[in-house]
Amino acid sequence: MRALLWVCALISSSFALWPQPKHFEHGSSTLWLSANVQLVHSSHSASTQPLGWFWITVQQVIRPSHHGAPSTVGWLSLSSETLLQSAFERMKLKVLDGSFVPRKFYPRGAHFEPATDNPKCYIERIVIDEDPRNNLTSTGRHDRSEAYTIDVSEDGAALIKIASPLGGLHALETFAQLFLTHSSPSAGSYTPYAPLLIHDSPVFEHRGLNLDISRNWISPADVMRTIEAMGANKLNRLHIHASDAQSWPLEIPALPELALKGAYSPAQIWSTEDLEAIQLHGTYHGVQVFTEIDLPGHTTSIGNAYPSLVTAKDMPWSEYALEPPSGQLRLNSSEVPPFIQALLDDLLSRTSRHSSLFHLGGDELNMNAYRLDPTVRSSSHHILQPLVQAFIDLVISIATAHSLTVIMWEEMVLDWNLTLPHQDVIIQTWRGSDDDALGTILGKGYKTLFGSNAHWYLDCGYGYFVDPDPLNPDSPVRPPYLDYCSPYKNWRHMYAYDPVAGVPQSQRHLVVGGEVHLWGELTDSINLDDMLWPRVAAAAEVMWSAPGKKPDESTTRRLADMRERLVMRGIRAGVVQMEWCLRHQGGCRL
Repeated sequence: MRALLWVCALISSSFALWPQPKHFEHGSSTLWLSANVQLVHSSHSASTQPLGWFWITVQQVIRPSHHGAPSTVGWLSLSSETLLQSAFERMKLKVLDGSFVPRKFYPRGAHFEPATDNPKCYIERIVIDEDPRNNLTSTGRHDRSEAYTIDVSEDGAALIKIASPLGGLHALETFAQLFLTHSSPSAGSYTPYAPLLIHDSPVFEHRGLNLDISRNWISPADVMRTIEAMGANKLNRLHIHASDAQSWPLEIPALPELALKGAYSPAQIWSTEDLEAIQLHGTYHGVQVFTEIDLPGHTTSIGNAYPSLVTAKDMPWSEYALEPPSGQLRLNSSEVPPFIQALLDDLLSRTSRHSSLFHLGGDELNMNAYRLDPTVRSSSHHILQPLVQAFIDLVISIATAHSLTVIMWEEMVLDWNLTLPHQDVIIQTWRGSDDDALGTILGKGYKTLFGSNAHWYLDCGYGYFVDPDPLNPDSPVRPPYLDYCSPYKNWRHMYAYDPVAGVPQSQRHLVVGGEVHLWGELTDSINLDDMLWPRVAAAAEVMWSAPGKKPDESTTRRLADMRERLVMRGIRAGVVQMEWCLRHQGGCRL
């Protein structure tokens, strides 16, 4: 009996699904995944387009190569079967060609693997039953498109039930996490959890990452790698902060000078093909990719190509902007509306084929800049407010004409008191604790996204981009050189964030979800992975499983397991825990 309990304890200590599913029952028998495992997909869908954005005129098929880089393989219609078969092939690659032997989770010399000389029981096929009528667990906050069940019997019969392909993508990611690689050469991959039953679905509909590509160069390949890690953690929204004062890295064919003059260099431009490939890669990993064009502030880079559209360009930034260089779109110029129309018609006609969202920005307007605007010549909030209202109305009208829901930062409601169409907009909060912002915005009846800079800003604690001015004895840049949102937000701090703790139940249906943010002042392609992972994974579990949980040792071990799996996929994720602590369970508690 003691030996059996010891084996079960070892099995329990290695259990490491991330994010944690709603319900998981498992035994302690071993099953092996056959190298010739087959997918059997049974679809009972009445429609071939059950997911809205997921099925919007997607034509191009992108499949991952052996090294994870996507490659275009031609044009054909994307079906549920195509999508699930692609996810199934990725799962096989992760499990059968993987090398995750979890040695560092056990004391040195421990015997934690099944014997290889006994008869093996294999999973020979995986049946996916896709039916919108499947009785799947759901939170009731949104539809059941992402819900799934996994049922594996002790003799290797594997059944996955889903209501849509999105649930299938999540189920196959979970299925891959159930398997470990045996250390004996050619022994294969096994799960020690049979029989098992998983019921799972997300708490929040919008589970996102906001990634800034405008302040330092982030390549399309970097973003595709990030999408793959997001899919592994069941994140489903990638918010690309695509423009800012510093550079314009996005090709706009209708306005070619924007990127040619606004990017840092011709080599630091995303082409239209790059953006579409990223969106399609997101679709294959269950991640909706949408763009933010920050308007009307943070727009200095537009002035590099169209100087007559921008006011206060290249003025002292400490007075006319929060970051250099200064410059904002003019608010009352007759040249600005046709420019905005041309810009957004070009961009949104392309992105709306793969996304239902557009982010217009709307944060951190510098009122001083409008004293220099020849069409305004005032910094009065009373004078500026109707001009801001008219500008945002224009942007919303263009976006809704492309059938897009508009996201904007909280300032448009909290600072400018704009009147907005509730059905067409989502307000994104970010400042401070979020409590007051969320409460005020929800009280006005708007749908919201959370993601406080006090909890989910990944760049905090790394210092400023600002250098001390030797001619300024009162320079604020001084020891200990802290940035505005210090300290560093470690993964436990991010995991413990409960954004809806103070939200009454009557308003929680308006909380669509949240995003974790990586602003790019001190991030580029080289340190991107370490800035994101594993901390984004901590936020992912908050948004998938439930907010308000406190991290304990089991959380640490599960996240460390996910980190190892990300590393095996080529993600340069940071360390979760010291190896000694992982090898000696209970040894690092205090």
